[in-house]
Amino acid sequence: MSNLNYIIMKKLIIVAIALFTLNVATAKNPTNPVKEKPTKSLRADIIQLLGSKTSFEFEKSEMVIDVIFTITSENKIIVLSTSAENKQVSDFIKSKLNYHEVSLKNHKVGKLFLLPVKFKK
Repeated sequence: MSNLNYIIMKKLIIVAIALFTLNVATAKNPTNPVKEKPTKSLRADIIQLLGSKTSFEFEKSEMVIDVIFTITSENKIIVLSTSAENKQVSDFIKSKLNYHEVSLKNHKVGKLFLLPVKFKK
């Protein structure tokens, strides 16, 4: 019986070490990369690109959409995703922002930005 207990304990220790290693590995390489707030000037550029007129209707008096984007080495915006439930709203944001140039200096290519955009009626 003691030989069976030894084998079970050994397997439990191996599983525990494997789980610990997996936990450490995912902590170093998170699946949700850090998203930063854009600078005031970048935010101003994006708001200007979006403009004050929308091509869609919305029911509430205001709507906030989270936009996740990155900036290329040529200083062009690439919208990665939006929190818009309506495809028309998401398409509007992407059409207004994608591949438009902004004035951003000394940025790390591939950095992800999160910008909440508020639309009002």
